[in-house]
Amino acid sequence: MVSNVSRETDKKMMEILRILSEHEEILGAKAIAKELKKKGYNLGERAVRYHMRILDEKGFTKRIGYSGRKITKKGLKEIEKGLVYDQVDFIFSKFEEMIHNTSFNPNTGKGKVVVNTSTIPPGAFPIIKKAFKEGLCVSPHARLEKIDGNYKIMTVCGTTIDGLLLKEGIPIIPTFAGLVEIKDHTPRRFTEFIAYKKTSMMPLEAFTAREMTSVLNVIKHGEGMIPANFRLIPETGRKKALRILYKLQKMNIRGVLKVGEAGENILGIPVDDGMVGIAIIGGITPLCAAQEAGYNISIKMAETLLEFNKLDLVTRPRKLLKKPKKPSKEKIKILLTKAWNLIQKVDFDPDTIKGKVITNISILKKEDLDRALTIIRRVCEEKPEYLTSPYFRIMELEGDKVGIATICSLTVDGVLINSGIMSTPTYSGLLEIKDGMRRFVELTAYSGSSVEPHEIYISKGMTKVYDPHSESDRILASLREIPYIAREKTLKVTEKLKEAGFNIFKVGKTNEILYNAKVGRYKVGIVTPGGLNPIAAIKENGVDVKVKAVESLMDIDNFFTIKEDIEIG
Repeated sequence: MVSNVSRETDKKMMEILRILSEHEEILGAKAIAKELKKKGYNLGERAVRYHMRILDEKGFTKRIGYSGRKITKKGLKEIEKGLVYDQVDFIFSKFEEMIHNTSFNPNTGKGKVVVNTSTIPPGAFPIIKKAFKEGLCVSPHARLEKIDGNYKIMTVCGTTIDGLLLKEGIPIIPTFAGLVEIKDHTPRRFTEFIAYKKTSMMPLEAFTAREMTSVLNVIKHGEGMIPANFRLIPETGRKKALRILYKLQKMNIRGVLKVGEAGENILGIPVDDGMVGIAIIGGITPLCAAQEAGYNISIKMAETLLEFNKLDLVTRPRKLLKKPKKPSKEKIKILLTKAWNLIQKVDFDPDTIKGKVITNISILKKEDLDRALTIIRRVCEEKPEYLTSPYFRIMELEGDKVGIATICSLTVDGVLINSGIMSTPTYSGLLEIKDGMRRFVELTAYSGSSVEPHEIYISKGMTKVYDPHSESDRILASLREIPYIAREKTLKVTEKLKEAGFNIFKVGKTNEILYNAKVGRYKVGIVTPGGLNPIAAIKENGVDVKVKAVESLMDIDNFFTIKEDIEIG
C-alpha cells in the first residue's frame, strides 16, 4: 500500500509538472513556489528544488542553465496518465480555472476567450471553413499559425460562454459533454454524454473519434451527430442570460442549440425544478468535420486563453440549424441504470458453470471472422489474464455481418450480489501494464456516463492489448467497490470465479488505492480485466468492428472456449 506521505509527494510533483506545462517560458523555483501556493501547496523554494531534482532524474523535466526548468515530452505524457484519481478532479478544476479567467467584454469586443488548440494539415482548412460558414461552431473567429508544414489552429471553446455568464453574476454549472442527434436540421436529443466531474479525460474529447460524429452529413443533408455541451443555471438568471447571449451573437460568439424554461427537459436531459438547461455546440465541431473527411487532426480542448482581437473572422456564418420547438420526450439513461437492470438478472453459478451472464456484442463482416478469431486465439494463448473469461459465442446476423459475444465483467457484480455482497460498479478504465507494474491511466465513472467508456477507448485507438513489439500494454479494466466488512466472503466467491475461468486482478484492502484508482472510505476495491479486450486487439490489428458493450443477457451454455470448435449459431 502506498503511504499518505508518498501520495502527497506525488501530488506535489504532478502539480509542478502541470505548472511547467502551462508556461512556455523557463520557470525557476521561486516562480513555481508562487504558482503552487495558488493551488494550496505551501512549499518553499528549497522544497521545490528538491522535488525538481527528482523530476529531473525521472526525465520529466530538464534544467536549462541557471534559469530553471522546462517540462520534457516524457513529462507531458506523465501528466496525461499519472495519478489518474487526481486527474479526475483536475479536469473539472481546469474548466473552472478557464471560466474564472475569461475576460471578454461583449460591449467592447476586447478581452480573453477560451480557445481549443489543434494541429491540422493545410488541406483540412477548407472543410473547417465550410463548418464555420454553416454556423456549426461557437464562433467563426480563429487564428492560424504555420508550423512545420502544418497549421496550428485556435478556435473559440464553448467554455468562453460559461465564463461570460459567470462574469455577469450568473452561476454556471458545466454538467455534461456528449453527442447531439440532428434531424431535419433540428437538434433532437443527446444520444451519449459523460459528466465533467466523473472522468480523467476531457469529456467532449471522448467523442471526437472519426466514427462517432457525422458533422459532414449534417452539412450536406441536415442529419447526423455533432458534439455539444450541457450546463445549468438558476431560473432567476434566465432573462439576464438571454440578454448576454444576444450580445454575444452580435460579436459572432454563438452556438447555442437551446435555452430551456425552468425545469424543462433539454434534448433528452432532465432538469431539476428551479434550474434552466443550456445546450451549446462543441467548439471542436469544425475540427471533427475535417477528421471525418480523412485528415489527421490533433485536438486539444480548452487549452488556453487568447485575446479575442488576435483571432480573425474566417467567414460570415449563416444559420444551418433550427431551434427545437418541443422538448424531447426521450430521456437519455445513465449507463449504471442499464447495468443494474442486467446485473439483477445474472444467475450464473461458478460452482456448476451454469446460468445467465451479461454479454458484449461486437459486429464485423463475415469475411473478417477467421482473421478476428486468429487474433483472439493469440490473446487467449499469450495474454490469458487479460480476458474476463475464456468464453465466446459467434452469432449469425443479417446480411454479411456476424457477431462476437464476450462476457462482460459486470457479471462479477451479479455473482457477488447473488452471494449477499453489495458490489457497485465504480469506474471503467484503461490499465497500463509494464514490467509487472499496473496502473490506471484513464478512469470514467459508470454513474457519470451514458456509454460504456471501454467503447470510447477502443474507438479512439487508446488500447494496446496485443502488440508483440511493445514494451507495455494498455488494456481495458474496471473497478467496483464492496463494503469493507464483506472482504473475507468476497475472497471466497472470487476464488470460485477463478476456478470457473474468470479473471480477477486484485481484491484490495480497506481504503487501498488500487493501481492508481481511489476507492471510497470504508470500501474495498476489486479490479477485473474488461470483457472487450479481445475485441480491442482485433481493432488494433486493422479489423473493422462495431462494439456494443453491456448489451444483453445470455446463457453460458451457448458459449464455447476459443480452443473448442466454434460454431456460428
